[in-house]
Formats: sequence, C-alpha cells, structure tokens
Amino acid sequence: MNKKNVVFRNPEDVLAFVKKVEKYPYNMDMKRGKCIVDAKSLLGLMNLGFHREIELKVYEDECEDLWKEIEEYLAA
Repeated sequence: MNKKNVVFRNPEDVLAFVKKVEKYPYNMDMKRGKCIVDAKSLLGLMNLGFHREIELKVYEDECEDLWKEIEEYLAA
C-alpha cells in the first residue's frame, strides 16, 4: 500500500483527477477526517472539499506510473 496527500483547488481539478485515476486497475481510497470515499468517485471526491489535504491510499506496491500521472495534485 502507498499513501500520498492530494490537494484539489477546484471542481475541474477533481474531474481531471478522476479521469486520470480511473484508467488504472488499482483499488484506491481517499480520506479526509472520518470520511473515506473511492478515489474514482467524482461525487465522493467533491464532498471532501477543496484547498485541503486529502490522503490518497493506493492498494498496490508498484504504482510509480500513477504518481507521475497525478503529480500536479500531490501536496508538497
């Protein structure tokens, strides 16, 4: 399992993110506080909010290709 923090600035970021991650066969969840949603769920991610760090969990050990694709959303 791999974890990284992601920050969305607006709804367009969420839409672009979902389009990228749904191409991968990995199981992924996103968590903010007590709320956990599927990382491929557009509505679920919209409910997590903007301008906040959200934890992305990818249940796959080898997923460097995914990190490269979504690096613009990763929190510094």
